[in-house]
Amino acid sequence: MSIKNFHNATVTEELVDNVLKTRFERFDGTIIENAKNRIIDTVGCLIAGANAPGNLELIDLVKDWGGKDEATILIDGSKAPAQNVAMVNSIMARSFDSEPNGALVDGVLIPSHISGTTVMTAITMGEMMAVNGKELITAMLSGEDLASRILAATSSQKRVDSIGTVNVFGAAAIAGRLLGLDRFQMRNALGIGLDHLSGNYQNVWDGTFAFKLSQGLSARNGIFSAQLAKRGWTATKDPLLGKFAYYYLYNDCLPNVEILTKDLGKKYYTESHFKPYVSCRYNHGPIECILSLVEKYQIKAEDVKEIIVYVSRRGLEATVGRPFCIGDFPYANALFSYQYTVANALLRKGVRPEHFSEGSIRDPEINTFISRIKLAELPKAELLASKLDVIMNDGRKFSESVDVPKGDQDRNPMSKDEIISKFWANIDFAKTVTKKNAGELLSLFSKLEELNTLNRVIDLLVV
Repeated sequence: MSIKNFHNATVTEELVDNVLKTRFERFDGTIIENAKNRIIDTVGCLIAGANAPGNLELIDLVKDWGGKDEATILIDGSKAPAQNVAMVNSIMARSFDSEPNGALVDGVLIPSHISGTTVMTAITMGEMMAVNGKELITAMLSGEDLASRILAATSSQKRVDSIGTVNVFGAAAIAGRLLGLDRFQMRNALGIGLDHLSGNYQNVWDGTFAFKLSQGLSARNGIFSAQLAKRGWTATKDPLLGKFAYYYLYNDCLPNVEILTKDLGKKYYTESHFKPYVSCRYNHGPIECILSLVEKYQIKAEDVKEIIVYVSRRGLEATVGRPFCIGDFPYANALFSYQYTVANALLRKGVRPEHFSEGSIRDPEINTFISRIKLAELPKAELLASKLDVIMNDGRKFSESVDVPKGDQDRNPMSKDEIISKFWANIDFAKTVTKKNAGELLSLFSKLEELNTLNRVIDLLVV
């Protein structure tokens, strides 16, 4: 692919200007509320995921590296350089794959996992730079808008996981703004970020701990890019549309350049999906279907002959469409499995963090039942749509379908109370942050724009 005819550094300059010139007063109440809710949800996911498989080993490694005490590894309480802290915090937040996702750009939903990186980059850099709540929100939303636009400009990013690409640009923008970069430095930060892009779906397909690594590497690499730019390093003038830059490297088709600057500074795009259940977002429709059928018909597993899960072609081709295999890393496999999450929802009447312990996943009852679950394509379906047929031993068949799973804040939203309830469920599961401290955290997040520093927030998130 050649995009030389699209080379236009002015587009990058406009994006840089927007990151630097955005002011809190530009945001309406809806986007501010969404930002607060995503912070609450992402922090709750971090609390639940702090001790998930692999994370304590990562924290020990970061401690061994040492370095300046710039920011706090949440829950653990150790101090380390900001880029390493943001990496760890982002990985902890992604650990149960239940943080906000799904960028909504110009009315189009695009699969993404931006918030797990951007929220933790903003909190980490906000602590380091002692910024107030308004500036934290402003930097975060500016970086998320940049990442969302870059992702939305092409629909053909098939071979690389966008968590390791667009998230780097978003994190660099957030860090650069909070570090006080000027226009020239911010452009260089994005250019340096181009050299840090990575990410693959193979880690998810194989069910390894590394499925969450890009979430944190993007935070680390974005901060490092901004720090290096502040020290005077230069980089490509056009990291997006240059002849050998981002869209050339990671995409199969020409980008829609218009979306990069359409309504820039007027509309701020970000993620709009909240997950009521632990697991990949593709799983949520089938989970809703089986839970609805269980409630309606009091279905018992021993009476079920077969379940057919119908999902979109994209859902069937995604990592969740592979056959379930416990493998060497059970919890990562289970998070991305239609078969496991449907069987779990039927047998345990829900899908919660505790269901992804190794003991729960290896439960013989679950694994025996999984063989009865088949996958099939739902023709002409929306991305996250699904249908379930439950065929009973006595020949009866029960069916349920979901076009838009719960958590799509535009069409089937989780309420504020439901988001808060999920936060409390994560507190109860983790048993680290006290309920008193969790309550105070919610109070602080509700008035985040009024805070002068994040000091108290950080204190409450150390146990």
